Amino acid sequence: MMNDALIIKVKNKLKEIYNPLTNRDIISDNILKSVEIKNDVIILILEIDPSNLKTMDDLKNNVEKKIEELNEGKEIQVILTAHDSLNENKNNINKKNQNLNKGPIRVKSKPNGVKRVIAIASGKGGVGKSTVASNLAVALALTGKQVAILDADVYGPSQPKMLGISDKPSSPDGKTIIPLKNHGVTAMSLGLMVPENQSIVWRGPMLMGALQQMLNQVKWGEQDYLFVDLPPGTGDVQLTLCQKTKIAGAIVVSTPQDIALLDARKGLNMFKKLNTPVIGLIENMSSFICSGCGMKHYPFNNGTIKKEAQNFNTVLLGELPLDLETREASDIGLPIVVKNPKNPTSLVFLEIANKIIKMNLD
Repeated sequence: MMNDALIIKVKNKLKEIYNPLTNRDIISDNILKSVEIKNDVIILILEIDPSNLKTMDDLKNNVEKKIEELNEGKEIQVILTAHDSLNENKNNINKKNQNLNKGPIRVKSKPNGVKRVIAIASGKGGVGKSTVASNLAVALALTGKQVAILDADVYGPSQPKMLGISDKPSSPDGKTIIPLKNHGVTAMSLGLMVPENQSIVWRGPMLMGALQQMLNQVKWGEQDYLFVDLPPGTGDVQLTLCQKTKIAGAIVVSTPQDIALLDARKGLNMFKKLNTPVIGLIENMSSFICSGCGMKHYPFNNGTIKKEAQNFNTVLLGELPLDLETREASDIGLPIVVKNPKNPTSLVFLEIANKIIKMNLD
């Protein structure tokens, strides 16, 4: 009963917040979908339009402040989600398989100022894709290239921590987003727009809307390369990127064990169906040098990624060792190529960066 009374108080308080797009309060506008109280946590689910990240962020902050005014001493968790039919995305989802068979039907473009877009993908999580993406971006920047990275892994954004950035991107006009920069790399991530421990519950349409906004409304500046760190698997984000953006090529990251390679192969076939060139594979956690015996060991298998690259008519860009210092460097926001340029892993990253440069990608 006490919770029921508090829920009524919450809803009444939220009537003081207006949706700037309709000028109606968020209760009348049906933006508030549910209020729950669990273990001293007030959980609110807002269903909103993903067309303006700045508006979404402001709305969430306003909701949190209003509930704090009640002085109930409870933690507040605001979860953002979206309905399944947002503008053209409704037809996009219904026709997804049809579009896959026919190939992209829209005119593809690149973000303003960006010369080349490279997708960094993996078939499954846990293979070190984001670590590879951040270090490879910094390695390219160390060669003198202008490099940016977009963290498109909405559910598990890693780039802010790995690149050592935590400030919130600004939006002076409410439309253009100013990205952040560290270690010579311009970066944007949805992880910078929400608190680190905030869960994001978004369906496909909202994911695609956020991806397009981050690609096209971020002021990237002049960039030789824009890396897009994709979420694991073969879902809506990958489809949207390949169908709407002109991609110079994709790099697939995998560890060499058979179970990871099975999923990596699905990613390779997805890019093939979407007419997106795969410029190479990277084998991560390839080997390690035993501190006791000094011998090189291959804990997850050996040679499988190179063979897969040959079967797919592409190249093996490099083999990255399993290295404790690399992991520790990523955890403190100082990529290994910066922290210790002479580390064997750093040397492989620099070698891969130079291979990419020599490819003369369009």
